[in-house]
Amino acid sequence: MSKVSRIGLISDTHLPEYHQVVPEQVEQIFRGMDLILHAGDIYDTSCLDWLQQLAPTLAARGNGDFFRGIEDPRIRDAQVVEVQGLRIGMTHDLPLPEAPPYRTLEQIMEREFAGPVDIIVHGHTHVEEIGSLKGIYLVNPGSPTLPHNLTHLLGTVAVLEVVDGVPSAQVIKVDDFRVLDLSNGHKWWTVR
Repeated sequence: MSKVSRIGLISDTHLPEYHQVVPEQVEQIFRGMDLILHAGDIYDTSCLDWLQQLAPTLAARGNGDFFRGIEDPRIRDAQVVEVQGLRIGMTHDLPLPEAPPYRTLEQIMEREFAGPVDIIVHGHTHVEEIGSLKGIYLVNPGSPTLPHNLTHLLGTVAVLEVVDGVPSAQVIKVDDFRVLDLSNGHKWWTVR
């Protein structure tokens, strides 16, 4: 029998700046998750409280969280969790593309996660993306409340599924539960 782990990914909620609460559709999308990872710019810990009712929740501190001085035991500058033998690192900003020799993916992982990870979950851009770089699986769930930095729209979240140690992610549009096809222009660098 296959071992399946499901992880809800969310970022850049900016509550209550653009929406008062997390869009209610997120509850339906994240129902039954084993874990929820929030990749920062939370702004108000009530967001984490709401997500915590759905599944255990961890968060990375975003630049906006830093300036607001929010503190919560669920929030760290970066998080590393292990799921089915895979190390998942979560940070708010992933400054790519690389700029060798001063900024490489290996240096970013060492600084953020104290070593290599298999998957990096990040946010900051408000743009949903799935891809890989140097064999590292990269997922940005976008923003459910400020997609592409556009106000008064509902955006995206993602679901990361690990089946027998193999990860795959889908980005889901919050307003209509549609899985987005990111193969045309949103999938980034694949460098081996």
